[in-house]
Amino acid sequence: MRAWLLLIAAFLLLPLACLATANGSWLKRVPQADRVRTNPYAADPNAIAAGRNMFLNNCAKCHGKNAEGKANRPSLKSKRIQTATDGELAWLLKNGEVFKGMPGWGALPEPERWQIISYVRSLNTRATGVQE
Repeated sequence: MRAWLLLIAAFLLLPLACLATANGSWLKRVPQADRVRTNPYAADPNAIAAGRNMFLNNCAKCHGKNAEGKANRPSLKSKRIQTATDGELAWLLKNGEVFKGMPGWGALPEPERWQIISYVRSLNTRATGVQE
């Protein structure tokens, strides 16, 4: 009986844990050396196109085809994501927030992670308005 209660409690608390990633708590754990990193592919149209393809293959199942967010997964068009530094996004993409629903993509080569970040950055210029 106790095991069932723990399982039910875990199931009910998982959505709350996922929302913690959306609230930006991960930003506090980004080391300064990572925070100040810059994207070597910033504003490169080829990197944005490649990043979009990787996003659709790897990220869209959780964040939505248009990065608007799905279920408990945050929109990548949000002000919090769009105002994070490139280095902060790179750190999150590499390390993830496993207990909050965001896998780490450290096995993905670093240039490809930067291309995904280029695509995510491009969403701000395509959006009709940045979401809160």
